[in-house]
Amino acid sequence: MLQRKIVLVVDQGTTGTRVALYDENGNPVPGGWAYREHTQIYPRPGWVEHNPLEIWEKVLVCMKEALDRSKVDPRDIAAIGVTNQRETIVVWDPRTGQPLYNAIVWQDRRTAPITDKLRENYFDVIYGKTGLVPDPYFSGSKIQWLLENVGTLRDKALKGEAVFGTIDSWIIWNLTKGSPNTLTPGRGGAHVTDYSNASRTMLFNIRRLEWDAELLELMGNIPEESLPLPRPSSEKEAYGYTGPELDGIFNGQKVPVTGDAGDQQAALFGQAGFEPGEVKCTYGTGNFILMNTGERVVKSENNLLSTVFYSLEQGRAVYALEGSVFITGAAIQWLRDGLKIIEVSPEVDPLAESADDTGGLYFVPAFTGLGAPYWDPYARGLIIGITRGTTRRHIARAVIESIAYLTRDVVEAMEKDTASRIRSLKADGGASRSDVLLQFQADILGVDVIRPLVRETTSLGAAFLAGLAVGVWGSLEEIRKTWKAERVFKPAMDPEKRERLYRGWKAAVARALNWAREVPWAYGYGT
Repeated sequence: MLQRKIVLVVDQGTTGTRVALYDENGNPVPGGWAYREHTQIYPRPGWVEHNPLEIWEKVLVCMKEALDRSKVDPRDIAAIGVTNQRETIVVWDPRTGQPLYNAIVWQDRRTAPITDKLRENYFDVIYGKTGLVPDPYFSGSKIQWLLENVGTLRDKALKGEAVFGTIDSWIIWNLTKGSPNTLTPGRGGAHVTDYSNASRTMLFNIRRLEWDAELLELMGNIPEESLPLPRPSSEKEAYGYTGPELDGIFNGQKVPVTGDAGDQQAALFGQAGFEPGEVKCTYGTGNFILMNTGERVVKSENNLLSTVFYSLEQGRAVYALEGSVFITGAAIQWLRDGLKIIEVSPEVDPLAESADDTGGLYFVPAFTGLGAPYWDPYARGLIIGITRGTTRRHIARAVIESIAYLTRDVVEAMEKDTASRIRSLKADGGASRSDVLLQFQADILGVDVIRPLVRETTSLGAAFLAGLAVGVWGSLEEIRKTWKAERVFKPAMDPEKRERLYRGWKAAVARALNWAREVPWAYGYGT
C-alpha cells in the first residue's frame, strides 16, 4: 500500500501555537490540527515577553493531539515545516536547553533608546544592507539589550554557553535536540534559521545572505558564533531530524525538519504568490501586505520595507516589499469591547451591509499611530463626518471600509516603488471571511480580490516549503496547481466614485496625523 505523504507544520504565533497536517494535495487532513495559547508576560510598561519553555511545551502537546485526532500513522509524516512570529528573540544554553531569559517579543519597546541612536547615526547603513529601518520591532537591538543587561551573558556567548535565535530557531533546535544528524553538530540540536527570518533581525545582509560584521559591531559587538546558521527556507539536506524527546510522538520515527519561513512570507508562499508582482494581504489584528519582487531587492522610496520572501537554494533568494498596518481587525474588536455596538465580531458584517454607504463618515483606526506608508507614531484615531443622521450602522461600515483604505495606501506605495500596477490581491487571515470587506476592497482598489479555499495560508506555506525539500511536491508549478480559489470579488464601483471616496479618506488621515504632538498632555507626552 502506498504511504500517504503528510507534512506536519508547527505554526508558532504571538498568542499561541497551532500544529496542522497537510496531505499531498495541499488539503488539511481531517482532524489534523491543534491549538494552544501561551502566557503573555508584561514585566513593565512597553515590555512584552514569552516563556520559551511554555511555548515548547505547547508545541509538544499540539503535535501529539493533531496526530491522535487525525489517526495519521507517524510513518506517513514525510517532513516537518516551521513558521513563526518573526522578530521575537530567545537566548538559551545549548548544553542544557534552558532559556537564559524570557523571549523578548516583537511588540516589546524597551530597546527604543538603542534604535533611536541607530536611526540618528546609521540609518543609511542599516537600511541599505537590511531593507529595514532601525526600530525596536526588529531582533538585533533585543540581542544587544540582553548582552548588556543580563549578568554574564556576553561571556557565556563567547564561550559557546549561550546562543540566540528567533522563535523558529528555538523550535527547530528543540525538535532536533539530541539528534546526531544536524547541520550544526555540537550545538545540541540544529541551530539554524532561514533567510526570511534572518532578514527580520536587522543584522543580516539581504543581498549577500549572511550575517553582516559591521551590523553586528554597531549593535553592541554581537558574537556571530552565537547566532544560528542561515539556510534556505526549503532545505533538501534537512536542518536536522527529530531527536529522542519526540520518539514517543512519532513512534521512534526520525522525521526530517526541512521547511522554515517567517509567518508573513509563509502566507504569501501558501497563496502560491510565486510570480513577481503578486500580492497578498493577511487581514488579522493588523494587515500585512507583501509583494513578490523576484530576485531584485527594491529600495522603497515610499516608506515600505524590503525583505527576503523565500529561498530554495543556498546563496539565492526571492525578495518582497512589505507594508504593515497596525490596527485593522483590532478596530472591529473595539466596536465590540469598547463601543459595545456589537456583541460578537461577526455581527459587524450584517450591520455594515445594512447601510448603503457611510453617509460621509470616515474612521481612521490610528489607536497606536499609523504604520506603512505613514509611519506616524503621533497619529491618533478619528471619526469625522458625523451628522445627526449618523447611526451605528454607518460607524460599522466606516470601520470595515477603513481596513480596505489602509490596504490601498500600502498597495499604492508598492505600485510606485515598482512602477507597475497590481493585477489582483490575494486575501487571507481571519477578517478575510468578511464578504462586505473583500467586496469593498475590490471596489476601492479596482482589481480582483481572491479568497483561497484554504485560509490558513501561513501553515500551508510552511507545508509547501517542507514538502518541496522531500518530494511531496516536485516544483512550484505543481504547488500552484494545488492552490484553489474559494471566491473572487470583482470591482463593481464606478471609477469616479472610487477616487472621490479615496480622496475623502486621504483628507481624514491628514486630520489624524500628528495629533498627539498637538495635544501631548492628553497622551502623557508632556504639558
